[in-house]
Amino acid sequence: MDKVEKNIKKRSYINLKLGVLFLFLIFLFAFTSDRNNSRMLFETPIEFENPEQPFISEKTVNKLLIQNKGSFKNIRKEALDLNRLEFLLNANAYVRKANLYVAVNGEVGVNIVQKTPLARVQTDASFYIDEEGKMMPTSPNFSARVPLVTGDVSKQNLKDVFKLVKSIHQDSFFKKQIEGVVVNNNKFILLTREFDFKIDFGNIDNRELKIKNFKAFYQKALKDKSLDKYSKVNLQIASQVVCTKK
Repeated sequence: MDKVEKNIKKRSYINLKLGVLFLFLIFLFAFTSDRNNSRMLFETPIEFENPEQPFISEKTVNKLLIQNKGSFKNIRKEALDLNRLEFLLNANAYVRKANLYVAVNGEVGVNIVQKTPLARVQTDASFYIDEEGKMMPTSPNFSARVPLVTGDVSKQNLKDVFKLVKSIHQDSFFKKQIEGVVVNNNKFILLTREFDFKIDFGNIDNRELKIKNFKAFYQKALKDKSLDKYSKVNLQIASQVVCTKK
């Protein structure tokens, strides 16, 4: 047998070994995949990203997850439709985003991000305005401590209301102090938690400047010990603060 024939047989042998190895890997993958898909699932505690505002309860989430299934304990991994369950959770009025996953050991993980209310509107109807400016129903489980919006609230001016309450929410000082917003002809009166005066905010134009000017007034009045001398602080003109004494 010459050298060429030996090389050919050697290559054939190597190719045969590689072929057998490849088939074995395919079998192993199929076996593992089938075993993984047939694994029985089990529930784990639901994780809430913002648990300090429990608008939706773990019990409610569990009911949605096991809908038409009975229990995860009776479900095989291959029968679980994660996309459908995520769709059901994301359709909930209090859920900003839901993420579901199944671990290798059959653990079903659930991560819930709830919506964040910026204010509560109380007119003929009662609802929250969330961080995206959308209407969010009140919850029997929890009542958020946010400014209460009353007065002439309508679908036409809801966008302006959202812009104002968003500015209040983003400013740590105003967020702490403002407890109410009264809407009157697209102008706003702000009610405070600690001060014995109302803030005539005017419309939403130049709202960041108005907030800045009010905080400058507050610091000066606090230093002068004159905060309790006023019945109204007018911010309608963005460039100045006009105070009305009692």
